[in-house]
Amino acid sequence: MEGETAPTNMLEGGCHCGSVRFRVRAGPDLAVLDCNCSICARSGYLHLIVRQEDFELLRGKAELVEYRFNTGTARHLFCGVCGIKSFYLPRSHPEGISVNARCLDPGAVRSMTIRSFDGRNWERARSVLGV
Repeated sequence: MEGETAPTNMLEGGCHCGSVRFRVRAGPDLAVLDCNCSICARSGYLHLIVRQEDFELLRGKAELVEYRFNTGTARHLFCGVCGIKSFYLPRSHPEGISVNARCLDPGAVRSMTIRSFDGRNWERARSVLGV
């Protein structure tokens, strides 16, 4: 999203057990955020933020379990079978989807640039994202 050229690849991924599968339009060279907030740090989530129109849930809608905390804005979606959060609706980009880059299928990504994000100080750090 953040000023990058239009992605051309369709990458697929999903949860651990395979109940939830998705497709996302993104280039093979990813720029992702490593957030240190309480939930991301504990789960090891790497954020690939895409526009909603660049994301397609292929299967597993009925298996998704929602969790909200703090402001209740972000919609954290977990597979109800294996517990993996492969994507969610982020507070920082309400028009987007945050895909866990670690949940993309092996071999789909050529390179990944990881940038730190201070989610523990979200209000101050979000200005870095331009939101």
